[in-house]
Amino acid sequence: MNMKTAEDAGMAAAVHSNRRTYERVFARFDVRFQDVQDAARALRAYSLNLSAGGLCLRTQRSYDVGSRVRLAMTVDGEDFDLQGLVAWVRDDAEAIGVRFVDLTEDDRARLQRVVSTYTRELR
Repeated sequence: MNMKTAEDAGMAAAVHSNRRTYERVFARFDVRFQDVQDAARALRAYSLNLSAGGLCLRTQRSYDVGSRVRLAMTVDGEDFDLQGLVAWVRDDAEAIGVRFVDLTEDDRARLQRVVSTYTRELR
């Protein structure tokens, strides 16, 4: 890797890390798509990480950036039915980033509580 590329990668990582509003933790659990068409496209989906603002999903199908998705998931005994927007797609890793939208304060607080549980377990 040449110096310019390394500097660019470092700057991109710094910018990317500063964009996150919520703490993100590694968490693996099954995620179900609420819409039948999305469920059929995904085949099976599970999380790679989670925050109160969104999550990274591993899927067997890709989605277009900007697509709306409805997700259902159970994390640490908490059931969630959430709306999201696909923020990014990585076809090579079969992963998508989903940013939660129209989140109630109750759901955000419950998500934050779940993330805090994972954070405490890592310490």
